[in-house]
Amino acid sequence: MKILLTGGAGYIASHTCIELVKANHEPVIVDNFYNSQKEAIKRVEAIVGKSIAYYEADVCDKEAMRSIFEENKFDAIIHFAGYKAVGESVSKPIAYYRNNIDSTLTICELMKEYNVNKIVFSSSATVYGLAEVVPLKEGMPTGCTNPYGWTKYMIEQILSDFAAANKDISVVLLRYFNPIGAHESGMIGEDPVGIPNNLMPYICQVAVGKLQKLSIFGDDYPTPDGTGVRDYIHVVDLARGHVAACEYDHNGTEIINLGTGIGYSVLDMVKAFEKANNIKIPYQIAPRRSGDIATCYADASKAKELLNWEAKYDLTTMCRDAWNWQSKNPKGYNK
Repeated sequence: MKILLTGGAGYIASHTCIELVKANHEPVIVDNFYNSQKEAIKRVEAIVGKSIAYYEADVCDKEAMRSIFEENKFDAIIHFAGYKAVGESVSKPIAYYRNNIDSTLTICELMKEYNVNKIVFSSSATVYGLAEVVPLKEGMPTGCTNPYGWTKYMIEQILSDFAAANKDISVVLLRYFNPIGAHESGMIGEDPVGIPNNLMPYICQVAVGKLQKLSIFGDDYPTPDGTGVRDYIHVVDLARGHVAACEYDHNGTEIINLGTGIGYSVLDMVKAFEKANNIKIPYQIAPRRSGDIATCYADASKAKELLNWEAKYDLTTMCRDAWNWQSKNPKGYNK
């Protein structure tokens, strides 16, 4: 299949690009490099040993996107493009709603115009909101605590309605949990702008000396060690899940969790990273952040049932691969 990857130079998308090539598909990237680097595409090409078609364009720009659809006969779309920082979404909500929702509407209109019937959407477990029952299952009530989450929630609804109104449309909404790690080569990985929002890149930047110490937000949660518990999944497992979702043949909408089904606390993660890489991570306990819940992990049985997919990589591998990327690229893609 020829598959359009919107936001295709990003962290998860670049790993997905590799897995698509390995599965004999033809990925085409579109990215405006707002949250990503062109260098990532060069490194993907080096890993797979072939050139990857890409366009520099804003997915909200309908005329630019129309010319891309005109030049290519796409069989499917994986929609990664979007602003993604939770904290920034609180301070810039209109920018998040405008960008994330407009880009989706543009894609839907062009899918209809050019008869592309399959879309896989990069959603998030954040749509489960403050759910306190675990594991999280696809049929549970949804709700959000920040504008970033609400854009994911709203896009899920838009795509579901799009499929309901067009019987040939296939939509897979992938709700994934906490992606970490990197490609085993250490050539591509997570390269956050500024201070990382997520735990593993923060640990890695402490390990490489960019940051002094890790702040752990809260140690009084009702968990075994008092720190928050999350479901961490290797980014390559996540990428494999996107390939399986593209190959899944159905009409209508399917919502599918991608996670390991195992919860690890913040302190578990620190200890696992230290053990896997023989590096000490200094940390301090800080106050809880508003909106954080104690425990969050997936029921991933539906992915196994429908996609024949399950996570393969263990926590040690996730920690080792994350550090392999960071240690080889202390400044990320900026050499």
